[in-house]
Amino acid sequence: MDDLEKGILIMFDESGAIDDELKKHAKSYCSDIKEEASVCRICIEKLCCSNLVQVQFWCLQTLHEVIQTRYSTISPEEKHMIRGTVVSIVCLEDKNRIRVLEGPAFIKNKLAQVLIALIYFEYPLIWSSVFVDFLPHLRKGNVVIDMFCRVLNALDDELISLDYPRTPEELTVAGRVKDAMRQQCVSQIVRAWYDIISMYRNSDQELCTNVLDSMRRYISWIDIGLIVNDAFVPLLFDLILVGAPSDQLRAAAVRCLLAVVSKRMEPQSKLSLLQSLHISRVFRLVTEDGNAELVPDIAALLSGYAVEALDCFKRISSDDAKGISMELLNEVLPSVFYIMKNFEVDATFSIVQFLLGYVSTMKGLTPLSEKHMLHMGQILEVVLGLIRYDPVYRTNLDVMDKIGKEEEDRMTEFRKDLFVLLRTVGRVAPNVTQLFIRNSLASAISISSDSNVEEVEGALSLLYALGESLSEESIRTGNGLLSELLLMLLSTKFPCHSNRLVALVYLETVTRYVKFIQDNTQCIPIVLAPFLDERGIHHPNISVSRRASYLFMRVVKLLKVKLVPFIAVILQSLPDTVARFTTMNYTTEELSGSEDGSHIFEAIGLLIGMEDVPPEKQSDYLSSLLSPLCQQVDALLRNAKLLSYEETNARIAVIQQIIMAINSLSKGFSERLVTASRPAIGNMFKQTLDVLLHVLVIFPRVEPLQNKVTSFVHRMVDTLGASVFPYLPKALEQLLAETEPKQMSGFLLLLNQLICKFKILMRDILEEIFPPVTDRIFSVIPREGLPSGLDAITEEIRELQELQRTLYTFLHVIATHDLSTVLISAKCKAYLDPVMQLLFYSSCNHKDILVRKACVQIFIRLIKDWCSQPYEEKVPGFRSFVIETFATNCCLYSVLDRSFDFRDANTLVLFGEIVVAQKVMYDKFGDDFLVYFISKGFSAAHCPPDLAEQYRQKLQGTDMKALKSFYQSLIENLRLQQNGSLVFR
Repeated sequence: MDDLEKGILIMFDESGAIDDELKKHAKSYCSDIKEEASVCRICIEKLCCSNLVQVQFWCLQTLHEVIQTRYSTISPEEKHMIRGTVVSIVCLEDKNRIRVLEGPAFIKNKLAQVLIALIYFEYPLIWSSVFVDFLPHLRKGNVVIDMFCRVLNALDDELISLDYPRTPEELTVAGRVKDAMRQQCVSQIVRAWYDIISMYRNSDQELCTNVLDSMRRYISWIDIGLIVNDAFVPLLFDLILVGAPSDQLRAAAVRCLLAVVSKRMEPQSKLSLLQSLHISRVFRLVTEDGNAELVPDIAALLSGYAVEALDCFKRISSDDAKGISMELLNEVLPSVFYIMKNFEVDATFSIVQFLLGYVSTMKGLTPLSEKHMLHMGQILEVVLGLIRYDPVYRTNLDVMDKIGKEEEDRMTEFRKDLFVLLRTVGRVAPNVTQLFIRNSLASAISISSDSNVEEVEGALSLLYALGESLSEESIRTGNGLLSELLLMLLSTKFPCHSNRLVALVYLETVTRYVKFIQDNTQCIPIVLAPFLDERGIHHPNISVSRRASYLFMRVVKLLKVKLVPFIAVILQSLPDTVARFTTMNYTTEELSGSEDGSHIFEAIGLLIGMEDVPPEKQSDYLSSLLSPLCQQVDALLRNAKLLSYEETNARIAVIQQIIMAINSLSKGFSERLVTASRPAIGNMFKQTLDVLLHVLVIFPRVEPLQNKVTSFVHRMVDTLGASVFPYLPKALEQLLAETEPKQMSGFLLLLNQLICKFKILMRDILEEIFPPVTDRIFSVIPREGLPSGLDAITEEIRELQELQRTLYTFLHVIATHDLSTVLISAKCKAYLDPVMQLLFYSSCNHKDILVRKACVQIFIRLIKDWCSQPYEEKVPGFRSFVIETFATNCCLYSVLDRSFDFRDANTLVLFGEIVVAQKVMYDKFGDDFLVYFISKGFSAAHCPPDLAEQYRQKLQGTDMKALKSFYQSLIENLRLQQNGSLVFR
């Protein structure tokens, strides 16, 4: 071996015995050889004489790369040498070189790629005879035929097939190659295919399979008459039906027929083609024994045939032709249905898409024929069969382990198109659909054991999915068979109800159709039962129990007044559920999401919070719930200082649950009821508020607990309205005392809610609370803003950014609710300067455009409030600050910066506010503002006097739209001037 061969062997070595440094050196050496001018000659010599597979592959790979990337630099002599050598090998002209063709498949495939690289540049203009020269050599036998197939496959992969992205140049070359082949050699190639298959079908099935797979690739663009004729079609069907010696050969013949069926053609020609195939000949293969290996390909063929027949039906206008198309469809559909119901095939997705198209087309055929109705029923059978879970996963799905979760996620995604198909059938043939679901449900019910989990779940899922496409009116009135179907659903107890999937889909289905009960109140007891017994809230599986609580709340929301006679019965069935929610064990259940079990309290609140409930009963109901909960809180707070860390955390967890329960319970009570018509109810909630605020004294600085109490105060503001006002100073004082500076966002949100609800009434409270709030926030937020670069963003910075945004909202709410006097009150004026500096900096520089807009709006409101009369000085220095600092920096210099993007919608809104600010400043300050803005701001920006004069005129006018348009034009021109290319408009 010479150095190159040694280097190649070292480079490709995978034994692990060779040093990495030596491998790196070998790779570098081989790369240097690739760059030599004589590399093509070196590769040809090595290819002809070396028996080493690694060397052969490297030489072929290098030739391929050189031809692809440096073809124009190869000399004519070298091109001729490469051409001659490659042809000599693939055509076996020199029997001494047969070792390459007898080598591994990857060597032959790479050899084919080299030949295709030459064809790319040379066929047909330079090397026009490449295919014609190849064909006579096929008589040398299977070695050359195999190589011919590889060349054709490589041509398709590398150049012709549109399954891969192609450049415009590649598409042009592909078109040129195909045109030349059609004109010159395609008919000869097809003849060669036919002869080879006829000759070798019994002696070399693998070779024939390869030939057919190559042929399949070319059917889409060659003359279809070369294949669809009295010679080739009978040969293909003979291979499929009479039985070739191998299933692989039969499958290859089926794939060729699919290519024929799928060829793009005019609809009338396609219809004639489909008729001529007499495809019914293959139907028996799906039902006969011994064809299991063939079924996936038969499924693809029949679904492809059906797709084309349907396409002909839709595209052809002639009634006769439409009739023929429908006959072909009616002929093939039973076999398609049989395959879908009895086999798992890769074509399932494409068949479902076809069935969607078929059913959608049937919408236009009214009334449907008996055969079409039969097809609708068969489609529903297919859907039901496909949506069923595999029993092998039953336990996994019930306990929801990792395997069960993955299977449920997979089926949820898989079912989406199937449910779309179901609903489409439901719209086209509603009676057929409802009858099918009724029969499916009846069949599932008829089995008394719990072994039919999947059948029950499937039938219920069909009914649930159907409801999505039904109108509220249809559900309410129980159109068609729906009434019977829903009564069957409500009156049935399935033996397998303990199964998680069955329990969930049953409850979801009842909830979806609960509007039916609005007009059928006699059904209320049988609707309530599955939610309140072991099928729902008392189900042993906690995820079912919690979901049942949520769904029951939705049912209560919908039926509300109709449930008043049943309140006592409902409450009698829930004491254990209510008690369980506030026990230690329940708080340890790890269930994510919003279904935490508190919805049962919301449902109870909605029930007992109605004005239709007598006042005495309402008080008794609420007291029976709130009193034990408050007593439980008192008990948990006793001796809290003496507890261990674990005991403290356990008690805190239970208290959080209790607060959530009371919070949810209060959602059912309106402000009018608890403050006007039944104040005694309001007093109960006020007493509860006192109890829960005391929690923060006993367990200070526990963020999750504080968040729960804050949330409850939010709730009480909505529920108690103005009557909560006397409790606010104490509540806010305690909440603020327990709030860390970085956790002030929640507290500010509460203040925002209070301001929006009580407005000017909040002035005294704000004057007391604004200083400590501002102190805490400015202790963690710098006045010049926070880092905004991606590298600077940490979780801590994100939290501070959120706090800063909430602060801007807080200041905006103060300014826009007639409370700006708070900022200049005796207790707060010490914080005015830092607040103004923050607002000013952010109005000019903040990265969030919406924050900048809010800051500008705050300034507009403050100018209006504090400068209501000309030369009035409510706030000493504010007038000059606005004119000399805010106006020029925010309203001019910040918008001159090219980061201010007029193409952005939010930026345009901000710009509109900036223009409004200028108008307000002119209205309040008159020429003092205008003279300074033009003399200082415009002159610094080198604004021409004529444009400054136009600005003065626009500002003094009343057309804000014209002012905004002119000012944008002015800014854009000033930007151009800064670039030295001024173009005034």
